[in-house]
Amino acid sequence: MHPDAPAEQKLTDTSPTTGSGDAASTERTIGRHRASEPPRRALLGSTSMRVAVATGITCCLGLAAVATARGSEDSTPSAEPLAEAVADRSIVDERASRSLDREVAPPRVSPSPTASPSPTAKPTPTAVRKAPRKPVKPRRPVPVAGLDQAQMDNAKIIVDVGLDLKMPRRALVVALATAMQESNLYNLASDVLPESAQYPNQGSGSDHDSVGLFQQRPSSGWGTVADLMRPSYAAQAFYTALNEIPGWQDMSVTAAAQAVQISAFPDAYAQHEERATTVAAALTA
Repeated sequence: MHPDAPAEQKLTDTSPTTGSGDAASTERTIGRHRASEPPRRALLGSTSMRVAVATGITCCLGLAAVATARGSEDSTPSAEPLAEAVADRSIVDERASRSLDREVAPPRVSPSPTASPSPTAKPTPTAVRKAPRKPVKPRRPVPVAGLDQAQMDNAKIIVDVGLDLKMPRRALVVALATAMQESNLYNLASDVLPESAQYPNQGSGSDHDSVGLFQQRPSSGWGTVADLMRPSYAAQAFYTALNEIPGWQDMSVTAAAQAVQISAFPDAYAQHEERATTVAAALTA
């Protein structure tokens, strides 16, 4: 070596020299801070070692080829799921292209094979609306003692008013006998009072200004024409006047009725006592 050669060339020249001049080992020895590596040629120097290495490499390559072939066979069935995924994606893209909202399709979640189905919620029973009850019409009393339905209806009003006033049975008989004699149990208007015809009535009479079931006169202070044409008011007015008669409970039906009505025919009420008793019994049974 020439004494003027560079320092790097001197370091290179001091490395051991091999017969073939390995380029890789030469690169590793270049540089001031790189450590020298032992030569590898000696490991593969013998012929038997070279044969063994070549045989191992050949076996590894063969195994890799077999594994690759099996992997390609196993991956063949996955072509169908891949085609399905592509088809699903095309459907989603098609839906998105038809909509202006461009909503993102929800991810498809496959059910777990071990998951139990969720119980079906029971429908809430719909509340049933009950139809409103129709008002029950009061049953009309069955006529007795030869009365028709209109007469029997008026008799019931007289009895019901007496019961509301806590009147005894005898007072009911007296009131019924009086109405039978005065109006034959019909609610009559008066030809003398044209006003009375404006109210519900079942005929008319002509005995002065007498009106209603008991032929009570407005001019005598029994009440207005409108009041007396209502059977319930007329019955209440009669029971009130009867209670004002001292000892009426001990009087005969005729005497008690006459004490209230002061009729020109005081004995006429007695003929209706039997029928009045029958009607009162039927309506209070």
